[in-house]
Amino acid sequence: MATSAKNKNDNQIFELVCPDCGAMLKVDASTRSIIAHTPAPRKRTFEDLESAARGMREQDERKESIFRQAVDAEKNKTDLLEKRFAEALRKAKETPGTGKPLREFDLD
Repeated sequence: MATSAKNKNDNQIFELVCPDCGAMLKVDASTRSIIAHTPAPRKRTFEDLESAARGMREQDERKESIFRQAVDAEKNKTDLLEKRFAEALRKAKETPGTGKPLREFDLD
């Protein structure tokens, strides 16, 4: 997609289309620099106002759902931590106390 043109100073200018964003770039071959940039036309997110409003309502519903899930997780968090603590306490009581742990230094 590169086209070339000559200007009055006989420098070669290339017009390139960016494969990533679709922008039009003009590149001077002698200096190897971009001398002009034309951004690609922006795509419309919504076709009309009604679809934009519908999209906003759907986004609000998703936000509310995520918030409710976070609140429920926070409520259950204390119960879960209490159960984990009780289980760890039960295991600590069941295992016999061995006293001080042995160090490698003590084994010599």
